[in-house]
Amino acid sequence: MPETQEALAFYATQSTFSDPGELSALYTDLPADPARLSRISRDLLIHRGEDAMFGHRHPTDRLHNDAETRYVDDILRILADRDPAPLAERRAPADRFVGTCRDFALLHTSFLRHHGIPARTRSGFADYFRSDGFHVDHVVTEYWDEDRGAWLLADPQLADPAHHPVDFDPTDIPRDRFLVAGEAWRRIREQGADERRFGLHPPAEGPFHGERFVAGNIRLDLAALNKVETLLWDVWGEDEGEPGTPLPQESRVFYDRVAPVVSGTVSFAAARALFAADDVLRTPPTVTCYAPFNGPSAVTLR
Repeated sequence: MPETQEALAFYATQSTFSDPGELSALYTDLPADPARLSRISRDLLIHRGEDAMFGHRHPTDRLHNDAETRYVDDILRILADRDPAPLAERRAPADRFVGTCRDFALLHTSFLRHHGIPARTRSGFADYFRSDGFHVDHVVTEYWDEDRGAWLLADPQLADPAHHPVDFDPTDIPRDRFLVAGEAWRRIREQGADERRFGLHPPAEGPFHGERFVAGNIRLDLAALNKVETLLWDVWGEDEGEPGTPLPQESRVFYDRVAPVVSGTVSFAAARALFAADDVLRTPPTVTCYAPFNGPSAVTLR
């Protein structure tokens, strides 16, 4: 089904989260090529878990606080404060924003939207960070390729091959290497995939895996499809329960109905309607933020 002009126009403009705001002048000299923008995002940020990979040690305050930054304009302020050079200039690890996969994808999405390229973040699970087949919780960019008339997946975190070598084009990730959250749910529920193989860590390393975790990612992904790109630990809606514990049967049936809406060729109208109509799925003005280092708090979004 061809993408509608309404959908493309929606994703070609900034969200509250991706808008550079008064710092938009920093984007003046950015190229319009998705691959180059992916590399620029990569070279401005460093993941919380990449310090050893880059021979660097994150200062504790940055490790704990940078990734609590929800909005791109605030990310840009932090970057400019550490190094006022143009954004296209590669930062030393000590001058980068210490974030997560969500921040790489959101910044990349912001760059693309600046050029009028339809783009959105997608929450799901990647199989290319581990060699044991475990699908790691991850966020990537999905952008519209006008020449191909298709949405392509891009992972800015992979844009530096010296640190994350892969055997595919990081701006055109095969759909079986990154499963959006709805696809992961359907693999589990419809195809019998092991729920313990989807999460933040394998079961032996913590409780953040399984159906409950995948369901949370479905909520995040639907929100992102509606240009509400929250932090990964912002929680709302469905009963939270203890991480790693089974979902109630009624919740499993509920997500059986939701997952197809955010799977495969997404219907823009269906994703918009579902988000607007369902109190469990729609992001409220105030969310509970379970910050990994700073503890839970109620946060009112812009």
